[in-house]
Amino acid sequence: MSRRTLDLDDTLYNYVLANSLREHPAQTALREATRQHPHGGMQISPEQGQFMALLVRLIGARNAIEVGVFTGYSALTVALALPEDGRLLACDISEEFTRVGRPYWEAAGVAHKIELRLAPALSTLDARLAAGEAARYDFAFIDADKTGYDDYYERCLQLLRPGGLIAIDNVLWGGSVAQSKTDTDTTALQALNRKLHGDERIDLSLLPIGDGLTLARKR
Repeated sequence: MSRRTLDLDDTLYNYVLANSLREHPAQTALREATRQHPHGGMQISPEQGQFMALLVRLIGARNAIEVGVFTGYSALTVALALPEDGRLLACDISEEFTRVGRPYWEAAGVAHKIELRLAPALSTLDARLAAGEAARYDFAFIDADKTGYDDYYERCLQLLRPGGLIAIDNVLWGGSVAQSKTDTDTTALQALNRKLHGDERIDLSLLPIGDGLTLARKR
């Protein structure tokens, strides 16, 4: 038993992966390709991806949203967890980054599930709301510019059905959120964390997985 989360050194972390991680070969290949990328540190950890995939399956998600695709590992992971007729609305602004992942989506046989929209995410989400898609989605993952998180959260909350789940990445921001830092990213995350703690529209859990993952279930 333990009263707090264990610290993971490399030996224990590798043990976790060796005894838990189940990846499609395309996931492993994309993760390795992204590791070589100059911005490879932006990718989520494989254990976080596997956890999110389990959540997608547990809630029976069919329609999902991703805000911030990067090279596409998390999109691939969520798409693999969706049923054959499931759909993922993937929002990003970078043709360069998202181009890395598309061949791996094809190799995994899930490219048809992913609708990639290269445009500012707020514009894409607002357009879906205007088209009458409120409460039609089951799951959303937010992992983009930190100063935009609050706006993305509010749009996704409208787009999700009651009982739907929002996962928000980087909410611990390398520990900076617990320190007296004044950069815009840290202060935006601190403000969002405070807001979600008091938000009666959701059930909440902030987990120390990866760089911090908040789960918000729409009531």
